[in-house]
Amino acid sequence: MKSRNLLESFNYAFEGIIYAFKTQRNIRLHFLATAAVLGASLVFKLSKLEILMLFITIAFVLMAEMINTAIEAVVDMFTKEYHPLAAIAKNVAAGAVLIAATVAVIVGYLIFFPVIDPMIPRVISTLQKAPAHLSLIALLLTIVLVITGKALTRRGTPMQGGMPSGHTALSSAAATAIFFITRNGLVTVLATFLLLMVAESRIENKVHSWDEVLAGILLGFLVTLLVFQIMV
Repeated sequence: MKSRNLLESFNYAFEGIIYAFKTQRNIRLHFLATAAVLGASLVFKLSKLEILMLFITIAFVLMAEMINTAIEAVVDMFTKEYHPLAAIAKNVAAGAVLIAATVAVIVGYLIFFPVIDPMIPRVISTLQKAPAHLSLIALLLTIVLVITGKALTRRGTPMQGGMPSGHTALSSAAATAIFFITRNGLVTVLATFLLLMVAESRIENKVHSWDEVLAGILLGFLVTLLVFQIMV
């Protein structure tokens, strides 16, 4: 239905944003990331140019995700069955979102890392010199706590499902250990990216829920942090 005036056009636009937010998990994640990034921009007192680049990048990602949602809705309106052209339309739209998200990660790294790097406390520098075997201790302790948690909650098996997510906990522990033992920021970013991919796969495959994955991330991080703090 065509809008009759400017106010009605704005109403339709806001309805589209609200619909995407309510129905699309990725949109909600993007909004959450947006809030975190904008909050960080205030904490680190970025320049006007850097904030402008963040706004442009955020808008780029959100627009790509919403266009992807619109394309999926149009395709589903015409066919619910598999069709090669429908698959191409959806895959290309999803690819556009992936490109936008990748660019956002690169922009965020280029803007935030030079600001954060000089602020790393001396205690972190000390932890980075810790023996590599502490990583193994952290991983083994994480495995024990994961199995204990699943036994207590009686959810899932030691290798699949349950509270917390074992795969995510181990990935989080490994990413945290890498942060402590390496001085390479890019390596740390890549390790964190792999952690997020593991978490996403556990949810996407419906092996774990959001709370189980978040609990795994928190468990792996805290256990590794504790091990490095106590034994260094």
